[in-house]
Amino acid sequence: MIADVNTRGLTARVIPVFMDGAGREVVGEINAVRYYEWSEIGDLLDVRLISRLTYELARILRTYIASKEHPEATEGQLDAYLQRVRVFLSHSKHDEYGEKIAWAIEDFLSKNMALSQFFDVRDIPAGLPFPTVLQHYVQHSALIAIYTDSYSSREWCRREIIEAKRADRPLVIADCIADIDERSFPYLGNVPVVRMEPKAMERIPYVVARLLDEVFKDYLWSARLAHDERHSNAEVRFLPRTPELIALSGMRVSAGKAPATIVYPDPPLGAEEVQLFHDVRADLTLIAYTEYAAANGGAP
Repeated sequence: MIADVNTRGLTARVIPVFMDGAGREVVGEINAVRYYEWSEIGDLLDVRLISRLTYELARILRTYIASKEHPEATEGQLDAYLQRVRVFLSHSKHDEYGEKIAWAIEDFLSKNMALSQFFDVRDIPAGLPFPTVLQHYVQHSALIAIYTDSYSSREWCRREIIEAKRADRPLVIADCIADIDERSFPYLGNVPVVRMEPKAMERIPYVVARLLDEVFKDYLWSARLAHDERHSNAEVRFLPRTPELIALSGMRVSAGKAPATIVYPDPPLGAEEVQLFHDVRADLTLIAYTEYAAANGGAP
């Protein structure tokens, strides 16, 4: 079976999981997930295993997307497969917990996941403007927003969320409110929120697991579009998540006209949310992907 799968290149993989250390003679030189070496207990073992497999599946999807976009560049498939997912830790330094939690998440990522993390000024080369580098990182990363009491009041935290939403980046909110947020930032909505006690770090694996779910869904959406020629229609904008009003700010005008249709993953929006869009742009059509596909020749 392994030999058959290997003939399909890096867009299909056998991922062995050693539960007890046995089975090396079966997989040969293929690297395996060494479940039996992990020290977690209880459901954290399952969380780590699912996170690892989710990440490996995301790698396969990323390689498939690269093969569709550049079918002639077969030698670059291994680079696409091995490339790390970059994680941006958006946090406030102006309360007791924001930076502490960011450090704890970074430590967890460096020890447990093959992810590349960005941690503010340490990774900005001397001589380069802070805003330019920060915007670049946000637009090419998956984000964890560490939502502490002062988060919404910080200009750079707000800018990071807005840039992430405009760039359609995978985003998860770690809810670390200790007391009260006087004015919650409105664009923190429409993404998964994971509760995390600010004084304890036991739920970091759950936050990272949900982020990897969002990364996987993002690649799955991109892979679907790479296989669907209809995504090049200039009158349609394909969004990787349920739309919100901020999506309108990213709809580029082409030939004097902005796209008149937004297609997004299922399930469909409720009527009350659709009405909000129509109040802003009465000509706009919002439609879930399965409904769009059914009305335009079926799934690819």
